[in-house]
Amino acid sequence: MADDDRDAIRKDFDGAVNMSASELERWLATDESQSVGQKSGGSGESTGHESGRRIVELLRKEQGDLTDDDYAHMRKVHGYVQRHLAQEPAKEDVEDSRWRYSLMNWGHDPLKKG
Repeated sequence: MADDDRDAIRKDFDGAVNMSASELERWLATDESQSVGQKSGGSGESTGHESGRRIVELLRKEQGDLTDDDYAHMRKVHGYVQRHLAQEPAKEDVEDSRWRYSLMNWGHDPLKKG
């Protein structure tokens, strides 16, 4: 993968993920986090929750240690967050919504400022 591609993917990922590794890790331990998302296979874990665990790993990795597979997941995270943000429900329902909880599993809290 070309360095320019990696830089663009990293920039998109950093723009999509607005939670720190420790914030995301704490969120993933909650019942709310585990209550949303599509579950596949027999693990009982949703795709978003599994992705959240991977995002924590990516956030803690040194940039030079990222693999092509890591960059592919970063691209997937950016795409998911962008698609899901476009489906925002009515404002008054956002804080405790499954929509927000799902986004947070992917490392993006739509209520977080800055």
